[in-house]
Amino acid sequence: MENLKEFNIPVNGITIHGVKIGEGEPFLLLHGHPESCRMWHKLIPELSRHFTVVAADLRGYGDSGRPEDVPDHSNYSKRVMAEDMIALMQSFGFSSFHVMGHDRGARVAYRMALDHPEVIEKMVLLDIVSTYDMYENTNRDFVKALVQWFFFAQEAPLPEHMIAASREEFFRYSLHIDRYHSENDTSAAAFPEEIYRDYLRCYTPEVIHSICEEYRAGETIDRALDEVDLKAGRKITADTLVLWGANGLVERFFDPVACWKKFGDQIHGHSLPCGHFIPEEAPEALLAELRSFLRYSE
Repeated sequence: MENLKEFNIPVNGITIHGVKIGEGEPFLLLHGHPESCRMWHKLIPELSRHFTVVAADLRGYGDSGRPEDVPDHSNYSKRVMAEDMIALMQSFGFSSFHVMGHDRGARVAYRMALDHPEVIEKMVLLDIVSTYDMYENTNRDFVKALVQWFFFAQEAPLPEHMIAASREEFFRYSLHIDRYHSENDTSAAAFPEEIYRDYLRCYTPEVIHSICEEYRAGETIDRALDEVDLKAGRKITADTLVLWGANGLVERFFDPVACWKKFGDQIHGHSLPCGHFIPEEAPEALLAELRSFLRYSE
C-alpha cells in the first residue's frame, strides 16, 4: 500500500515492529492472538484517510522483539505491554490517541486505559470481556470451548513442545478454521492466502514461547491487576465502544456490556454478525461502527 511505512522502534529494552500511515488524529491498532499488525489490512485504507494509523506487533508477537524470561512472567504482563505502546506512540510525538484492540491487543488497551487514562481519547474493544471475568466465569463448557486459556498457561516447556510439533494445526485451531464444525467456524476466506502465510511465518517456536508466556501472565498478573482495580473502584474513564461477534464465544458465555460496566461508566456496544475475528470477517460492519463512534465520514 502506497505511503505505508514499516518501522522497528526500540522501546523498553525491545524493538516494536509495525506500520504507520496517514495524517490526522493518532489511532493505535493492537492485534490479537495468533496474528500480527497485518490483521488490520482491510481497515487501514479507509482509516488512513482520516487518522494517523499506527498498527503495531505486540512484544513477542509478529516481528517485534522478545524480552528475556522472568520467573513471574511479568515481562509479558498487559501492564508492561501497554507501557510499550505508550512509549511507541510518544516516539512519534503523540501524548494521547484513540486505541482499538482485538483479543489480546484489547487486553493491552484496557489495561492502558486503567493505568494511564490520560493517554486514551476513545477506545474500541473487540470480542473480549475482562481477564477477571474470563476466569471468574469458568465452567466445564467454557474450558472445553477456550482450552487455550488453560493449556497455553501450563508450565513451560510442555505447551511449547506440543504446539511446535503440530504448528500449523494449532495455528488453524487458533484462527477458528475448521475448529467447531458449526456456525462458530471462521471461514478460511476471511484470511487471504498471503496474509495467512505471513501469520504462519511468524508462528515460530520462539513466538509460540512468547505467546505461552503472555497467557501465563494473563492467568496470574493480569487477573490479579483486574481484581485490585475492581476492589479499589478504579474505572476506565475513556468513552469505550465494545463490539463482539454474534457467532462467537463471548456472545455465548457473557453479557459483554454488563461485564464492562463494572470497569467503566462510558461503556456501550453490541454484537456484529460474525465470529471472533471481526476486522477480517466483518470489516465493513466494523468500519460503519467506527464512523459513528469516531465521528468521521466515509
